[in-house]
Amino acid sequence: MRIQLVLSPNIQPVPFSYLPDLRHALHKWLGPNDLHDDLSLYSLGWLKGGEKIGRSLYFPQGATWNLGFYNSDLGWELAKGIIKDKHLAYGMTVEKALEVPTPRFESPMRFAVDGAVLVRDSRLDGSRECILWNDIRSDVLLTQTLIKKMKKAGLAENHQQIKVRFDRSYAKAREKVMTAKRVEGGKDIQHKASVCPVIVEGTPEAIEFAWLVGVGDLTGSGFGALV
Repeated sequence: MRIQLVLSPNIQPVPFSYLPDLRHALHKWLGPNDLHDDLSLYSLGWLKGGEKIGRSLYFPQGATWNLGFYNSDLGWELAKGIIKDKHLAYGMTVEKALEVPTPRFESPMRFAVDGAVLVRDSRLDGSRECILWNDIRSDVLLTQTLIKKMKKAGLAENHQQIKVRFDRSYAKAREKVMTAKRVEGGKDIQHKASVCPVIVEGTPEAIEFAWLVGVGDLTGSGFGALV
């Protein structure tokens, strides 16, 4: 299930590091849950409709926000939570919650990204290296992560014969550094991600899965959502 939230204009300035606030709102609306893991079967897009003024974002006409859930029950729980408390952050409230119709998917599909895609690889010392769109390693890592999510979701093996890659013909591909987590009294956790379309090849069911859960790492924290 994909849901688009229509939000009211902001009252307070929206910082560029707003992704943690989106995640906080999501979990508030869902209530007690066990979704805090590295293989999120859902994705959060970025707020749309804003303009940069100084060091903040403003949404004078309101905003839209897309969320995708492989498990439709989570979408319904989200709607119930919003009915109880429509407040998001920065004075913005939810005015409408719309279910987005599922498109017809054919292989291959080229998707724009609703934000930026985070791809990471493990180093020998246990740390993680951010891999950008222009590194050929990203294709393997994107594909491996999506297959892991498919296995977690219980999709049949024929759907796991999927391939994901960045569209390197896109002339406007760029790096974007975003805050994934704020650290009280310390340095915020930030990641380098890629603003670049992706191409997904596979069965229609597999492509729909990618459309809902996103690609790459931390899709539950605002990275890797597809449109």
